[in-house]
Amino acid sequence: MKTSYKLALLALLVGAVGFAQQDSQYTQYMYNTANINPAYAGSRDVLSIFGLYRAQWIGLKGAPKTGAFALHSPISNSNVGLGLSFVNDKIGPSSENNISVDFSYMIRLSEEFNLAFGLKTTANLLNVDYTKLDIYDPNDPRFQSNIEDSFTPNIGAGAFLYSKDTYVGLSVPAFLETKHYQDNGNYSTARQNMHFYLMGGHVFELNPDLKFKPSVLFKIAEGAPLQADFSANFLFNEKITAGVAYRWSAAVSAMVGFQMTDGFFAGYAYDAETTKLATYNSGSHEIFLRFELFKKYDKVMTPRFF
Repeated sequence: MKTSYKLALLALLVGAVGFAQQDSQYTQYMYNTANINPAYAGSRDVLSIFGLYRAQWIGLKGAPKTGAFALHSPISNSNVGLGLSFVNDKIGPSSENNISVDFSYMIRLSEEFNLAFGLKTTANLLNVDYTKLDIYDPNDPRFQSNIEDSFTPNIGAGAFLYSKDTYVGLSVPAFLETKHYQDNGNYSTARQNMHFYLMGGHVFELNPDLKFKPSVLFKIAEGAPLQADFSANFLFNEKITAGVAYRWSAAVSAMVGFQMTDGFFAGYAYDAETTKLATYNSGSHEIFLRFELFKKYDKVMTPRFF
């Protein structure tokens, strides 16, 4: 069947956000835990405000762009944490917004370790503008009506075990399979399945001025291969972070972060593709800012590295 090159690219892009959709991808996932695990809410013992922007596959038209925001805090004199997060994903003709509210409850297991359980409720809004496409058959009924703010609710959960230098998290941000339909027929134009996340990391103090943190993230989704991210960061003088990462069969990355003040941290990552797609793009860029307020200096002797 004849198709245009642009429609073939559409199939690739929409397929990525459709039947076998992957959730938003992050290289600096160790700082963006709140967006994928609701049990993280309140775990830093401060009001934490986090913003991230990621531009993927620079130079490839219609490539993914992601904006993420998260705010979370413990509730005073309780073991409860609350959070609010927002994620906007743009890929090809589609734009998807996810607005989530997180609730967590922490159990103190010992003097060192805490275990938190969390729930995430999400409102998903999907927009698809087919006028941005060069469609081979203008009369194809699947592309006659744009999708505008197609709403679907969802619920997720997670667990987060942590101390001042170790963490392990397991989460499913969305349990419900979501499908989006056009108004003019029962054509399923987008579908999202459950994604399972398993993450962990540890901080090794090599000397008083140098810390080393290896970390890992595994992501599993129906219809997509296992994704594994391996990262290694070094923290120098509690101020500068630098490291590298490897996404299995996908990309290698370089990361850097700066602790500007006690409550302000900024980071940047660059990904270089290791697949054949590297021929068509110049890599991916990711930047984030984190602000923290009301820090309990008497209880936190050194900054948390995650």
